[in-house]
Amino acid sequence: MSFFRISRLSAMVAVSIGLAGCSLTPDQDKGEATVAGEHQHNKAVVYQMFTRLFGNTQTANIPWGAAEQNGVGKFNDISDKALEGIKQLGVSHVWYTGVPHHALVADYTAYGISNDDPDVIKGRAGSPYAVKDYYSVNPDLAQDPARRMDEFKALVDRSHQHGLKVLIDIVPNHVARNYESLGKPEGVKDFGATDNTNVEYARDNNFYYAVGEAFKVPEWLDGYQPLGGESHPQADGEFVENPAKWTGNGARSSQPHFHDWYETVKVNYGVRPDGSHDFPQLPAEFANMDVTAHYEFWQDKDVPDSWEKFRDIALFWTEFGIDGFRYDMAEMVPVAFWSYLNSHIKHANPDAFLLAEVYQPHLYRDYLHMGKMDYLYDKVDLYDSLKAIIQGRESTDAIASIQASKADIEHNMLHFLENHDEQRIASPDFAGEAVNALPAMVVSATLSTSPTMLYFGQDVGERGEQDAGFGKATRTTIFDYWGVPAHQRWMNGGEFDGGALTADERQLRDYYVRLMQFVQSSPALMGQYAEIHTANKHNPGYTDSTYAFLRWSDEQQLLIATNFAQVAGTEFELKLPAEQISAMALKDGRYELVDQLSGDELTLTVVKGEGQVAMALAPLQSRILELKRR
Repeated sequence: MSFFRISRLSAMVAVSIGLAGCSLTPDQDKGEATVAGEHQHNKAVVYQMFTRLFGNTQTANIPWGAAEQNGVGKFNDISDKALEGIKQLGVSHVWYTGVPHHALVADYTAYGISNDDPDVIKGRAGSPYAVKDYYSVNPDLAQDPARRMDEFKALVDRSHQHGLKVLIDIVPNHVARNYESLGKPEGVKDFGATDNTNVEYARDNNFYYAVGEAFKVPEWLDGYQPLGGESHPQADGEFVENPAKWTGNGARSSQPHFHDWYETVKVNYGVRPDGSHDFPQLPAEFANMDVTAHYEFWQDKDVPDSWEKFRDIALFWTEFGIDGFRYDMAEMVPVAFWSYLNSHIKHANPDAFLLAEVYQPHLYRDYLHMGKMDYLYDKVDLYDSLKAIIQGRESTDAIASIQASKADIEHNMLHFLENHDEQRIASPDFAGEAVNALPAMVVSATLSTSPTMLYFGQDVGERGEQDAGFGKATRTTIFDYWGVPAHQRWMNGGEFDGGALTADERQLRDYYVRLMQFVQSSPALMGQYAEIHTANKHNPGYTDSTYAFLRWSDEQQLLIATNFAQVAGTEFELKLPAEQISAMALKDGRYELVDQLSGDELTLTVVKGEGQVAMALAPLQSRILELKRR
């Protein structure tokens, strides 16, 4: 579908009135959301950058190509111009994905780094979630690998100068099979260095062991060969590990399956093989206690060695200048550990931003209240439902029910439409065209007080079209050296001005900039929320593809309405029930509504305490309508 049709609507991005589903405490009379006891005045916007790919200008894109063939982005490529371009999207935090030194197929022995075995690496560039050295950064990302920490520090400082907070990954559930830290401080021992390998489990072992069995490389399936079959001295079907360690996803066999996380080993947190716990239990009442109480609880407790190792890693990076962390597969690590780790981080930096990947909704409140996470992915509910609505498999009724079910934790559920694990919006298996997801982007970004996350290239409609080697089409590869075409056109040879974008890509980028700048600055989006979908769903013209809601604060009132239909426009009389009119303190009369992206003007009429707006929505159009008080 051409973006030209959409662009004539002037802004499918209609900006509306009100604050979504926020759990408010009685003292929050200003419509402000609370996190860890502190008031949050602006909506957080996270930009996930896959650092290895971001600055790469090479376009060869040879499957399984080496860095010399396909190029690799560097810390130094993320220039002031690049950061200015990111900041234009209303971004408050940049998540530099893939920074810790992970296993990869490249020779850095000149810098004292041991070579990694392709038989236990996914791709050639390697998985960022198979960390080899938590006290160093990926040498691929440095112009001078000997100064890689200095170059990353310069990027952190540069980001801070642009008003951007910095996040990096911590992956507590697993590490690379060949973990070996060159950068560790004096006195720190590597994971597994002091393990008793004669037993399957011991509380202070860092790993679990298949005693008496040597590790075997998986049987390759579907014609797979490491490095695509290229000859390599270590790609010999063998990797020496005796005894074999449990694999990162919990597989206990000495020969993991091809679909297991065979490139990693699982970290032991004092969970016995039968699932029972071998560490101090956190009393249930701590769900209602603040992070300081959690920190004090752990001060006299004897905890497993792996807990202390990850505490030291997190505090090392906090002291380095990192402002927060994204935790991979947090649900595979005990909640009590997160209380321990996060309370230590918050003790060092009370403003740290702590985001976790958790996919089981029944565990959300445990990880938030007991584990002291700030934010969790809203993937299983909101993301999955928005994707289904875009694809015509579900109605917009799902949005209202999801928001109602999370009324107490809505602020803590980070919203997104893309990340490194998910299909690109513009891929044929998702939306087919980036514009088809714009209504979902508006809803995702304005529904709650929670942070919104963007993935690099999302704002210009990157399609993720080719198989890169280990990485397959529809997702931008995280395993290979690769160029990202639409993003490279925005980079424009390092100018980061969009100079090489197509007309459709430029219009899409402009739409994202307008939307996200409004989102980041809107006081209403950190205020109250009320859905008016249910009150309108039987109105003539209001369809299963329509969703409307209110957001408001003392300073601003918004009415947001969006049409997910790709080919059908709609017209209807949108009703605002008396309860919401009263909550926004509106009296009988006529009120001007201004669409914050298109500039269109509509009228809200209030009669006998009830409101009504004559609404017209073209295909894929959204309106964010701000009420202008006289």
